[in-house]
Amino acid sequence: MTLSAVLRTAAVLGAAGGALLAPRLSRDHDRPTAPPSAAPVAATAVEAQQRPVVPGIEVLLRDSLHLVRGKRVGLITNHTAVTRDGRTSIDVLHRHPEVRLVALFGPEHGIRGNVDGGEAIASGRDPRTGVIVHSLYGRTQRPTAAMLRGIDVLLFDMQDIGARPYTYVWTMTMAMEEAARHNIPFIVLDRPNPVTSRAEGPLMQFEMRNRGPLITGHYPVPLRHGMTAGELARYVNGEYRLGTRLKVVPVDGWRGNQWFDQTGLRWINPSPNIRDLNAALAFSGLVMLETTNLSVGRGTPTPFSYVGAPYIDNQELLRRVRRYNLPGVTFELAEFTPRGSDWMQFPNQRCRGVRLRITDRDAFKPVLTGLVFLSEIQKMNPRQLGMGPMLQMLGSRWAPAAVRAGQDPREINARWERENAEWNTVRARYSLYPRQ
Repeated sequence: MTLSAVLRTAAVLGAAGGALLAPRLSRDHDRPTAPPSAAPVAATAVEAQQRPVVPGIEVLLRDSLHLVRGKRVGLITNHTAVTRDGRTSIDVLHRHPEVRLVALFGPEHGIRGNVDGGEAIASGRDPRTGVIVHSLYGRTQRPTAAMLRGIDVLLFDMQDIGARPYTYVWTMTMAMEEAARHNIPFIVLDRPNPVTSRAEGPLMQFEMRNRGPLITGHYPVPLRHGMTAGELARYVNGEYRLGTRLKVVPVDGWRGNQWFDQTGLRWINPSPNIRDLNAALAFSGLVMLETTNLSVGRGTPTPFSYVGAPYIDNQELLRRVRRYNLPGVTFELAEFTPRGSDWMQFPNQRCRGVRLRITDRDAFKPVLTGLVFLSEIQKMNPRQLGMGPMLQMLGSRWAPAAVRAGQDPREINARWERENAEWNTVRARYSLYPRQ
């Protein structure tokens, strides 16, 4: 399959994805720009390791306040947007004497991160600041003309986790589309990809985005996409010609091989079930199982560390997955009972399954691991496993068919790797950070 078939769109491919932050807003928004390094070329590895990682919100206020000074600002954000000393971007901008924060836009889980996944959120006012909050996870998932009225510039600041089905970046791209439609500049205040710049798994074909909610797969990227929000914004704006007047305020000091716990930044659970870095990493593989009737541990103290269901022979499943000798992870027998009020598979039912323990995160392949579970359970329980179409999740028609046909998951994954090798040449045009 050629890349043009995978990235099918009416737009002409190859435009620039919006410039990196410059001293002033450039009018030349469609000119390709060479991605600058985030660290001096001459810096040694030790110097780079010791360099502080500074999130985009602080870079904006330190270097480029002119982008928002005196303007009526709308901020798409949530609880993960904090400075290194723990102040929220909401509070920092609201209290700044040269910024007029006039509207907030909240994603899934709400601006304070305390709403369960998939639960619709109403608009209202932020009780801490009194600023109006427009919900982008309720009646609409994109800003309306009424919401954007009176806004001079839109800012986006949220911590993504690097997996295609995670909704925050697609809230961003939908807002980018509306910003372009209303000729409003759009600025991404960037943050690290917590699970590094490594990409894995199925590259979603463009036509598959309508085979699931747009909020879980608005544009073609692999299941583990390996980009920051700012890089993804540049990619979408460039390859799909959104025409957004886009700027990215980069993370200062981050490198693509840096895990979040190496940045010195505060870990804040980006959603109720992503409770640590291992969960964020495992999510990009185990999430594919959430379109089936399998539990991945929602409703337990450690979501995204189990695979199970009441109907599974877990001893046989353990034997099968162990024979793959998957790197960076060990498996053990487990039984668990999901409990709680939010969405989960098999609430209050005893599940037999396997527990995953990541032992080497650099070696661990979450997508291949999730695919092995899916493939082996499909062979073991073809009648009980409710696989569904999985077209958006697996990104194509051929991949779900290959799983159902019993094809070796390593062969399926090898085809995904070939597709991603071609996609990576496109992705490189929009990279903002060195890999090492």
